[in-house]
Amino acid sequence: MKMRPIAAALLLASSALAAPAAAQDAKETVNLSAPEQRFGRVSFDGRSLKIDGKRTVIWSGEFHPFRLPSPDLWRDILQKMKASGFNTVALYFDWGFHSPKKGVYDFSGIRDIDRLLTMADEEGLYVMTRAGPYVNAELTRGGFPGWLVNQRGKARTDDPEYMAAADEWLTRINAIIARHQINGDGKGNKGSVILHQIENELAATTPAQRRYMDHLYAKARADGINVPIFHNDQGRNGYWVPENSPVEKVVKGPNDMYAFDGYPGGTCTVQGKPTRGSAAPDWGYYGPGGARGGASASPNTPGFAAEFGGGWFDYWGSNGGYECNAIQRGKRFQRVFYGTNLANGINIQSFYMLYGGTSWGWLPAPVVFTSYDYGSAISEPRTIRPKAEELKQLGGLIAAVPDLAGMVPAGSVQISSPNIQVYHNKSPETDARFLMVTHKPSNGQTNDSFTITADLPDGRYTLPQAGPMQLNGFDAKWLVAGVKLGGQKLVYSTSELQALLKVDGSDVALIYGRAGEQGETVLRYAGAPKVTVVEGNVTSAFDASKGDLRLNYAHQGRAIVTIEGADRPKLTLLIGDEAEGARYWRQDSAAGTVLVRGPALVRTATVRGGQLALTGDTAAETPLEIWAPAKLRTLSWNGAPVALRAGKAGSRVASKPLAGPAEIALPRLTGWKMAEGSPEAKPGFDDSKWAAIDNRSSASITARPDGQPNMGMDSYGFHDGDVWYRGRFTGTADAKLLRLFYGAGGSGLAQVWLDGQFVGQHELPSGLPRPITTGVAELALPDAAQAQGEHVLSVMVRNNGHNWDLDVDDFHKEARGIVSASIEAPGGRSFGVPIAWKIQGKQGGEDIADPVRGVANNGGLYGERVGWHLPGFDDSQWQAATVPSARATAGTSWYRTRFDLAVPKGQDATIGIAFGDTETPRSKARYRVLIFVNGWNMGQFIAHIGPQRVFPVPEGILDHRGTNHIALAVTSDGAAGDALEDVRLVTLHNVRGGLPVRMVAAPSRPSDLN
Repeated sequence: MKMRPIAAALLLASSALAAPAAAQDAKETVNLSAPEQRFGRVSFDGRSLKIDGKRTVIWSGEFHPFRLPSPDLWRDILQKMKASGFNTVALYFDWGFHSPKKGVYDFSGIRDIDRLLTMADEEGLYVMTRAGPYVNAELTRGGFPGWLVNQRGKARTDDPEYMAAADEWLTRINAIIARHQINGDGKGNKGSVILHQIENELAATTPAQRRYMDHLYAKARADGINVPIFHNDQGRNGYWVPENSPVEKVVKGPNDMYAFDGYPGGTCTVQGKPTRGSAAPDWGYYGPGGARGGASASPNTPGFAAEFGGGWFDYWGSNGGYECNAIQRGKRFQRVFYGTNLANGINIQSFYMLYGGTSWGWLPAPVVFTSYDYGSAISEPRTIRPKAEELKQLGGLIAAVPDLAGMVPAGSVQISSPNIQVYHNKSPETDARFLMVTHKPSNGQTNDSFTITADLPDGRYTLPQAGPMQLNGFDAKWLVAGVKLGGQKLVYSTSELQALLKVDGSDVALIYGRAGEQGETVLRYAGAPKVTVVEGNVTSAFDASKGDLRLNYAHQGRAIVTIEGADRPKLTLLIGDEAEGARYWRQDSAAGTVLVRGPALVRTATVRGGQLALTGDTAAETPLEIWAPAKLRTLSWNGAPVALRAGKAGSRVASKPLAGPAEIALPRLTGWKMAEGSPEAKPGFDDSKWAAIDNRSSASITARPDGQPNMGMDSYGFHDGDVWYRGRFTGTADAKLLRLFYGAGGSGLAQVWLDGQFVGQHELPSGLPRPITTGVAELALPDAAQAQGEHVLSVMVRNNGHNWDLDVDDFHKEARGIVSASIEAPGGRSFGVPIAWKIQGKQGGEDIADPVRGVANNGGLYGERVGWHLPGFDDSQWQAATVPSARATAGTSWYRTRFDLAVPKGQDATIGIAFGDTETPRSKARYRVLIFVNGWNMGQFIAHIGPQRVFPVPEGILDHRGTNHIALAVTSDGAAGDALEDVRLVTLHNVRGGLPVRMVAAPSRPSDLN
């Protein structure tokens, strides 16, 4: 994703949002004669992607495996995506996550990409791979490895040094991806990768960038990538459009397809309340056209939104926007914006994010904090939000009506209300219709009654015939007409279609609408069919002159109708309101598609002889009803047999409800022990093995004063987290002030001691529009500095991440750690007191001590270097402590405790760690905490900056049926009240079901480290 200042991001969004044309008037000429371009099983033309020759709407969501460091849970997310109606997953890969040192790469454990891609294939998901080299994704350095910061060659150009480094990464990641392509790799390996991205948001378009792009494309092909290749444009700029585009005034490149990203729709207010922002943009058929007209920049390739807003990031110092974001870009937003895209010919859409996860350890860029929930459809604790239920319904329509792929504008319709607009599209092959209904403009929030008069495949109709339909508030309707549904002919429906399946030769369809609204469905028959109302209130009338059977009803709860016509298979029509529709899950099995009503999630449907084996989750006691072939005589749920009885209209019902989860008894966190953790501040501390600061070369873009040595932490192999400096100087009468110029990322920190006495601290500002990532601290030195003899300055700098490189300006090379230090006299007059500095960061530097947890896990605190964060550390000699703490010591203090969990077997839960009053985003107490759970750094809490106060810990990191250890590195200025608040466990997600999750094996004792 692009990470811009908020103001600039909103400006970008609004600049692309020209006033929408009347939705029925397409402005862009559709290229129906674009040549089909073939890449094995994958092909495309100007209208859609094709897989095995079949037009396919790519309905995708983004998932970052590095933000969920429990690989068994990757399958949980993939299953939830598939169950929520998605057919594709988009995957970023973080170069820096795999490479702690030049030439060193790790693809095992939590970095096992081969395993991830195998899972995606097993779960029936296509894959879009996004391998970088640069990804951004609000990651430190935008995904570049730490060692690249020391490279002089300009990144994201054709500089030979940079390209050699990029090739080092690409050789390895491309080899894994090639094995998992849908076309295979020619060596007997294959999977489900259908599209491959070679760069991300490369806005610079110089000849150096063109040569770079040419190199990346050639490298991918040389490494065996045989699926279509694309680049994700940073907005709809027409950058890196395929060479065969006939459009002028675009920047062309070596890609096979043109893709762009967009995050329109406004954001949440400072008060944490949602807005409705701008109207949905017409980026394609109904837009202004030209080079910036979305799909029109590349009419020979299908409309492709490689990232479209599925939420929005949050930042240090905000009021906590993820729940607001789940609403702002939630239900209704999805209908309005994603449907507008589909109507505009954007047949490939990927929503960023579908599951955001956790930027644990030192993964985050300077602007974002630990949580990367993003307000996404699947929350950080892995709960399915209401917006995921709506996505399931929309994805169900896409699966049920393959004719939606490659639709083009079908001509104007008549609308009875000026407040309503309708996008009217058709399939050139089948004449099936898609009627996308929104307000005019689409962010309108009025309640409107209206009718639509249109020439449809089965005649000219005013729909509905029984009276107007409603569009209330911010909303949209996805309607289809002239569509073949199994053996049925749907003339039109004012209800939305969610699922279609065939059971023993009969058709079953599920339609739904807003609660209380009237609905009308018309089906075509050769003669009057037999209509039986099995449940609810439905009226019917047959027009023999047309062969139309018209059904009228209210969307309230559920109604069931069976229809038997001489010329068509029997149809069971399930009619519900939205809440009723959300209770259904469609799953494919070896015996055909099955429909399941009731559980909170249905993960899989497997056939074993005559048994249908379902797996899934229940959030409470729930009934179970299925529509499945009769030959599947028995049923199991999560391995346990389920007795069935006959239901209504061919369904079968569980004889008793499925059990819900038991409550989880969480222990209180007691028995705390504490040790002071800043021994580096003491003048007698042994720093003999630390690296001496010298004048070694630096690639930093941050200038330092003449005569200053190179103090930047990266030059010494320390790239993440905290770094310590110790400087010795001879006292003098003018030693009154210490001036530090340092880099530490957003909300970064510097603390200073003189001869063991705490001098003070300095914090960098947080938040947006752009985090301040470097600053100058001026601290008055105590009188002791003026005494003759040697003195020791001790400085700790907390680096909250390196910048991204979005604008190709080597911004990721901005200095971290101290840039310069000087001792000054009163009035700001500096004088030449030489200071002999040493530096120490992460244990081992680039030769990391804990390769299992990896680069992101540790910085350079003393406790980290000696293993205080590990579960097997012996803290028996530490002093007993109480939490909340009554006092704090300047510097870092470590708190440790242990606790046992007994989550009932067969339950899936997410348990979090909460600090203080979780109802407020920040407190008056000024302190910060690094949170280690069983040795894993699960994030940073900054009490006075916020907003995050609850930190989810995934199972696999947390032992749900065993003993766990928490270690908290609490950093404070030592002032009264700036001490650790209450710490407790909370349950964030709890269902019966889930998947087996193993503990992630990792070093336990300090002696286990390298």
